[in-house]
Amino acid sequence: MSGRISPKKVPMAEQPPEERIRNFREVPLGYTPEQAIEEAKRCLQCKEAPCIKGCPVEIDIPAFIRLVAEGRFKEAALKIKEKNALPAICGRVCPQETQCEAVCTLGRRFEPVAIGRLERFVADWEREHCDPIAPNPPPKRGKKVAIIGSGPAGLTAAADLAKMGYDVTIFEALHKPGGVLVYGIPEFRLPKAIVEAEVEYVKSLGVEIRVDSVIGRLYSIQELFDMGYSAVFIGIGAGSPMFMGIPGENLSGVYSANEYLTRSNLMKAYLFPEYHTPIKTGKKVAVIGGGNVAMDAARTARRLGAESVYLIYRRSEAEMPARIEERERAKEEGIIFHLLTLPVRIIGDEKGRVKAIECVKMELGEPDESGRRRPIPVRGSEFIIEVDTVIVAIGTAANPLLPRSTPGLKLTEDGYIVVDEETGRTSLEGVYAGGDIVTGSATVISAMGAARKAARAIHEYLSGRA
Repeated sequence: MSGRISPKKVPMAEQPPEERIRNFREVPLGYTPEQAIEEAKRCLQCKEAPCIKGCPVEIDIPAFIRLVAEGRFKEAALKIKEKNALPAICGRVCPQETQCEAVCTLGRRFEPVAIGRLERFVADWEREHCDPIAPNPPPKRGKKVAIIGSGPAGLTAAADLAKMGYDVTIFEALHKPGGVLVYGIPEFRLPKAIVEAEVEYVKSLGVEIRVDSVIGRLYSIQELFDMGYSAVFIGIGAGSPMFMGIPGENLSGVYSANEYLTRSNLMKAYLFPEYHTPIKTGKKVAVIGGGNVAMDAARTARRLGAESVYLIYRRSEAEMPARIEERERAKEEGIIFHLLTLPVRIIGDEKGRVKAIECVKMELGEPDESGRRRPIPVRGSEFIIEVDTVIVAIGTAANPLLPRSTPGLKLTEDGYIVVDEETGRTSLEGVYAGGDIVTGSATVISAMGAARKAARAIHEYLSGRA
């Protein structure tokens, strides 16, 4: 691109903190067409395009950005959708700062190109101005593939396989498709209407979605084969809550982040009194953890009326897995960070309800197996925080229902499915898996990348080339 390149990204407007803590509307407001074109013109259009290698789903990033710079937004949407069926979601929740933007050539001197914001803009523009743009239907191959789970991995595998000509059916355990995208991520970070629109696009490719279908209970994997499916992809995520094992976790007022966010998001407690889903809002809330889920829970509690929300994390902020922008927004919204702090017990009143949490201060020692410095308790540093609600957001585990009801399916000690990393192939012929049920809790885009690899491998298997 000619002309002087701005050293900084075009800023994106947001709801001010004092306003957004009173509603569940989306926080960032997106680019205007003029802003998108201005930002797209910062792209150097490098021949090597390291950003493509940094994208788990291999979007041709320079090509779609060039189209944005030319004002050809519809063509840009088509270019993205060659590789990514969920661009409006990825543009909002993917950690571009550690992936495509991290390796942007412009980022060596200036701020990298705002790839995520541009992807979001293109997807939003298409949704607002066009009917969903689906590719021409391919010739049918006469073979059926079953997808278990309608989260980011399941939707991605389904879309790719449908575009290859397979008859694809997604079996979803809950009453709405979307998986973690609808039950785990709050409305202010990923609006439900966005997820519904992306799901509709996948359905427009010819994919059938059956909700309220718990595989492992309704049908076994073997029964899916007996029903005529030629291959199965497992993308059920890792939705079982984890707790710390400290005294008081059975008190009234203690939630797992899974339950708290599912009640708020999928069951729409955030729209009370329009929806009557019971949820304890709490006036003084402690959230234990330092990832994106902990930030989501803390910011949700604030919007549900909490006067004080304490985020308790045993390491320093430098070790936090949460995205930087999510941390900053949490601070802007008044979340109080207790870093280098470990809860040791939850204290209840005479009625069995939470009244306080006891913590101990920590210091960082030598790195552990994660590469982060191990937190060590400081003797005699115990202190108490008065709270009425505790939300535990320290990660999730594999749900054992499907894996352990499938004879011959090889699992890790922790119950995750063992696969070939490049293909997603499991120990059972014709069965593939990807996403959190393989890796444990990870990002939306990494699950999508694994699903794309598995879809290619399923195609090769069903074509007799595996």
